[in-house]
This record gives sequence, structure tokens and C-alpha cells, in this order.
Amino acid sequence: MAFMSARVQGVLDHWQALACVVLVFLAVTWLAQVLRAWFRLRHVHGPFSASFSNFWLMRHVSAGVMHLDLAEVCEKYGSLARIGPDTLVTRDPEIWRRMLAVRTPYKRSDWYDAMRLDPSRDNVLSERNDDKHNELRAKMAAGYSGKENENLEETIDRNVSAFIQLINTEYISSSSDFKPLDFGRKAQYFTLDVISDVAFGDAFGFLETNSDVHEYIKTTEENLPAIIMVSVLPWLNWALQSPILKSLLPSDKDQLGLGKIMGIAKQVVGERFGPNKKSPRDMLGSFIRHGLTQKEAESECLVQILAGSDTTATAIRATMLYIITNPRVYAILLEEIDSVSLSSPIQDSEARKLRYLQAVIKEGLRIFPPVTGLMTKVVPPGGDIINSLFIPKGTKIGYCAWGMFRDKKIWGEDADVFYPERWLEGPVEKIQAQESTLELIFGYGRWQCLGKSVAMIELNKIFVEPMALGQRWYFHAIGDVGESFEKMEAARFIAPNIEVSLSMKHINLVSKGHVRLVTVL
Repeated sequence: MAFMSARVQGVLDHWQALACVVLVFLAVTWLAQVLRAWFRLRHVHGPFSASFSNFWLMRHVSAGVMHLDLAEVCEKYGSLARIGPDTLVTRDPEIWRRMLAVRTPYKRSDWYDAMRLDPSRDNVLSERNDDKHNELRAKMAAGYSGKENENLEETIDRNVSAFIQLINTEYISSSSDFKPLDFGRKAQYFTLDVISDVAFGDAFGFLETNSDVHEYIKTTEENLPAIIMVSVLPWLNWALQSPILKSLLPSDKDQLGLGKIMGIAKQVVGERFGPNKKSPRDMLGSFIRHGLTQKEAESECLVQILAGSDTTATAIRATMLYIITNPRVYAILLEEIDSVSLSSPIQDSEARKLRYLQAVIKEGLRIFPPVTGLMTKVVPPGGDIINSLFIPKGTKIGYCAWGMFRDKKIWGEDADVFYPERWLEGPVEKIQAQESTLELIFGYGRWQCLGKSVAMIELNKIFVEPMALGQRWYFHAIGDVGESFEKMEAARFIAPNIEVSLSMKHINLVSKGHVRLVTVL
């Protein structure tokens, strides 16, 4: 018996010793990897903890104010700073422009895997293979540009009119009848109806029903934390392809949310490929004529909805808030609109000639860039020299939008001030440099946003129509506008609550309990 006990004890001692060896080996391996990660980018400054793990990045991303934290890092450590073991961030427009140029050797990083709507299939936003990405863009460029979408502006006009009709019918206050309006939410209704009308040939009906159709907005905002975690931890995207986790993702059989929109996209695209198929002169028709497969068309239509509506809605509500809370800007814009004879809705060609309107739009995009995701690119083989520093291959470099567009070295000491005149005053060279930097809002080179032209048409119209003499609205912000709208998830701003009241003439309104203007976008 004693012999057996000793034998068992010997076996246990053997396994304990082996376990200790394994643990020591793992610890040494981990330490070696940490030291290697720190060493290869030791010459680029940043938060100390970010040198060893992605925890710093995860913590700040999940807090919802990543854009502010990244700007602070760049302000403290320089225009190129370290935010992870293999990740840098820059606010320097020249660095970013060179990385995005048409012939750049830089590649998209695994950050873009989070942009897959289907974990097993890429789209034009997530595709990291240059050849495949270029092929997709070539098939879709004509549709986005309007060259084969003959009724593009007419489609947008139809939804501008629906937006105006909704507000006129439901939300015009008088001295005796107070009707608060969440302008931020209605702006999102507008952009969703525009992009669905442009993409599918029929608006979803957010404006017509004055509701969150299929609870799309609600469920999308609920799912954003998961998207943002995948962007920081890309390996999660592969985990989502497992049968168990994949069942938790939106499905085209869902009755609500993104899944319902997926089902609509599948149905609409299926009709274009079915036995009675037609090829209308709309955006989807252009995509198909240029060679998109049925599966590709389904995926790209969803990308249009997600990427095209939220970003433009953010630009609209942020810019409008800056307009109505700056009486001087508001008055000058009204004066310019009154000084010319305009169509109703205003035509894009007319809007482009309104110099102050264009300055207001540019300043809105600058002071509140609608997309602030890292969108990291990978340093090519052989490394690169940036700011006299050698950056080894495989390093990821991201985009600090907030820092770039509020950098006092570029925009002056008033960089944090909404001042449209900066686009009209000063030397031509200065204004041209500002224009060149602002272009980066929509990407650049091979990765420039395909939907830029559609977004700009929307912006050119939506600020004029509420202020046109024929049916002018007077905006009254409700409550304290001191709080900034800074909450962000997954590279987009959420909870767009902007409470205002509208009247057809100047009147004094009592807030009736609406004591705060919540401006979290």
C-alpha cells in the first residue's frame, strides 16, 4: 500500500513539475513577445501601457470617447503616436494622404474585418485585397456618381419634400401650442429614406410613418458595442463564423432590425435577377449592369444603408446645431438665401454657388467629422520612414480625425470655434490647403468614399429648405446647449437627441418642462 502511495505521489510530482515547466515556458514566451513588441516601436512615444497590450485601446474605445482620447494622445505625444503594441495613430494630413494615395504600398488592416455584415463575405468597405477592392469599386462607381442614375437628384428632392412636409404637419409650434422636435432623429429618418430610395428605388418610409421602421435604428445602436469590439479585436470576426455564434447575428429571416433590412435587400435584389428581371436606371441597376453578382449586390446595398445614412445624418444634425446656436452665422446664412431666387427644393447646382452655405457645410464637416474610426493601414514590407522615424513593416497606422481637424497648427488658435469665414478669408494658398485637408473627411485616393457625391447633394439641400422664404422655420433650441455631443460607438455618433422647437415666425416659447438640450450624437 505504501508502495502504491509513493508511486502515485511520484506521478503527481512529475505532472506538477511538468506543469511548472509549461507555465514558465509560457510566461517567458509571453514576456519575450511583450518585449519584442515594445522594442520594435520603442522610438515612437505614447501611453506607456499601450506599448505592451491592446488593453489601453480597448478601454478607451469602449468608453465611447475614443476620438477625444486619440486627439489628446496626439496633442501630448506628437502627430504620430503609439496606442498599441503594433498600432500608431496620426493627425498629420500629409502622412495620411500619402498612405491613402492611389499607388500607395499600404494595405488595409484587419480593422476592416469589423465592417463585414456577413462574417464570411467581404464588401467594398471591408475588402482588404487590392485587386478585389478595385474591381468592386469599378463596378459601382458609375451608380454612385449619378452617371447612370438619371433621377438621383430628383429622388433626393422627393425625400427633402417629405422631410419638410413631416415637420410642417407635426412640429410647427405657436405661442399657444408647443411642439418639441427631436431634429437629430428626424435627420436620421431623412437620410435613411434617401439612401433606401436611391439604393432600392423605394424609400423605407421613416418619414412617411414618422417612426423607426422595423426598429432599425434601435437595434443598430444596440449592436454597435459588438462591432466596435471586433474592430479592436479582429480575431472575434472569425469566432463569429462558428455555427453557435453565427446564429446570434442578424438574419434575413428576422422581423426587426438589421436582419429585416437584410431580408428586404435580398428580396429586391432577387427580383432584379429573377425570371421577370428588369434593369431600371437607378443605382442598383447600374451595379448589376456593371457586373455585381446577386450576393455582391445584396451585400453592397446593405453597406449603402449602414454607411450612407449614419454619417450623413451626423453631419446634418451637428452642422444644424452649430447654425442655430450661432445667431451671427444663422443671420448671414438667411441673408444669403434671401438674396437669390432659388428653386424649391433648391437644386444642387444652385447650392454650389452660395458661398456662405458652402463655407457653413465645410465648417460643419471640419469641426465635427462624421467618421472618426481608426481605419488603420498596414506599413508595407521594408518599412517606411515617417517624420524621420523608421516604422517597421506590419505596423498599423490609424487616423485621428478629431485631432486632425482641430489641430491649431493647421486651423489656427480658433480651431475649436465654429467659424465659416475661415473658408472665405485669408490668402488663397491657406484656403486651398484647408480644402485639401478637408478632402480627407471622405477618404482619399483608392479609398475615397464612393457615396461622397450623394452626401454632398443632401447637405446642399437640407440646410436651405427649412430657411427658404416660402416656408421659413425659426429654430428655438430647448434648454442648455452647453453639453457637447461626444458619445461615439464604432466610429459613428449615437443617440442623436437634439430637442428644438420650430415656428413660422419669431415668438417667445416656454419650454413646458423640456429643460435640457441633449446633444449626444
